[in-house]
Amino acid sequence: MSPELDSCWTLLAFLLSLLGETSGDFPKATNVTWSSLNFKTILMWRPEPTNYSYTVEFSITGKNRDRNPHCIKTTDTECDLTNMLTQLNETYTADVISEPKQGVTSDVVEFPHTRAAPFCPYKNSSIGQPDFNIQVNKDESKITLFIIDPVSAIYKDGRQLNMRDIFKNDLKYKVIYRKAGTTGKREKISDSSVLELDVDKGMSYCFNIQAYIPSRVTGTQLGELSTSQCSPAGDKPFYEEYSIGVISGAILAVLAILITALVLTVVCCRRCRKAADEGKEALPLQNLP
Repeated sequence: MSPELDSCWTLLAFLLSLLGETSGDFPKATNVTWSSLNFKTILMWRPEPTNYSYTVEFSITGKNRDRNPHCIKTTDTECDLTNMLTQLNETYTADVISEPKQGVTSDVVEFPHTRAAPFCPYKNSSIGQPDFNIQVNKDESKITLFIIDPVSAIYKDGRQLNMRDIFKNDLKYKVIYRKAGTTGKREKISDSSVLELDVDKGMSYCFNIQAYIPSRVTGTQLGELSTSQCSPAGDKPFYEEYSIGVISGAILAVLAILITALVLTVVCCRRCRKAADEGKEALPLQNLP
C-alpha cells in the first residue's frame, strides 16, 4: 500500500471516529446496582468507557433531579452518593447517562441512559458487624452483653451517627449463643444494647450477634453476623467438673478403703482377744509344783 493511500485511510478513520463521538452512538450502562453498607451508598455500573463518559442523575421519586458534581462526565464506573441521599426514609431513583467526553460536542437531544432500581437507605442499606463486650457476674450464674452500636457514614451537626441514632427503637439485636464445645444453639432478641442472660454456673458460653430491623421486609432484616466471642469458664461444682463415671469410681474407692479398714480392725481385735484368752489358760500350769 502506497504512503498516500495509507494516509487517506488514516484520515478516514479519524473522521469516522469524530463522527461516532458526535452521533450519540454510545453504549448504555449495564449492571447498574446500589451498594450500601452502614449508609455509605455507592452506585456502580459497567462497562468502562472508551471514547465517551458517564453522568449520574438522581432524585427522590417524583421530585426534581440532581447531580453529584463528582459524577458528571466521569470515566469512573461508580459514584458515591452518601452525602447526597440525606433523607434516609425517602426512596431514590438514579440514572447513569452515556454521553460525550468533556469538551466534545454533540447534537443529540437525549443520550442513552440506564435506570437503577429504586433505593431507600433506611430500608435497603446493609448493617455491618456489631462489636460487644462480655461480663460474667460474681456468682457466675449470669452473663451480661454490652453491644456497641455500629457507626454509620452519616454525619449530623458535626457528629457521626450510629445505628441507634438512626433506627432508634426500631433497632434490635439477635443474639445466638451456646455452651462452649457444644453445637446446640439458643437465640434471643434484645430491644436494647445491654442484655443479661441466665447461664449455668461456671460454664463458658460463646456468642454471635447481628442487628435486627423488624420493620424491614424479610431478607433485609438482619445485619452481618459478628465474630464469635466466648466467656471465660469459672469454677465448676465438683459434680460438673467430673463425669458420673469418675465420681462413681471415687465413691467405690472410698467404700473399698472403709470396708478394708473395717475388716482389718475386726481381724486385729479377734487376734488380740484370742491371744489374751490363751495367756489366761497358760497361767495355772506355771504355778504347779
